[in-house]
Amino acid sequence: MNSKITVSANINAHSEKVWNYYTQPEHIVHWNFADVSWHCPSAENDMRVGGTYKARMEAKDGSFGFDFEAVYTQITLGHEFTYEFGGRTAHMQLENQGAQTKITVAFDPENEHPLEMQEFGWQAILNHFKAYVEAN
Repeated sequence: MNSKITVSANINAHSEKVWNYYTQPEHIVHWNFADVSWHCPSAENDMRVGGTYKARMEAKDGSFGFDFEAVYTQITLGHEFTYEFGGRTAHMQLENQGAQTKITVAFDPENEHPLEMQEFGWQAILNHFKAYVEAN
């Protein structure tokens, strides 16, 4: 297995808002896609150790879609969490920087797609998240 890929963004918002927008399904559906030709029509989040995160990802033209599902293995509310999905893990952490919050996501890559493509996709999702938080 390759080493983790890390993506991050500095968001012009306090960490409490960033946490809420990252973890609440009513917000997740507005930013959880890598390309504007895709969307996230539904999301569920049982924010507890052993709880499940689910998000439906679909091309807007209906040509393709998939369900992303993960199980939380560690949570420090308002600060960080780790979840497992498909034999891989991802860790999200917030760093309060006053009026800004740094969000960092480190994840195990899969073996099907090039590492650069995976990094680009996860960074694009994080960039959509940043834009959504700062606009709302």
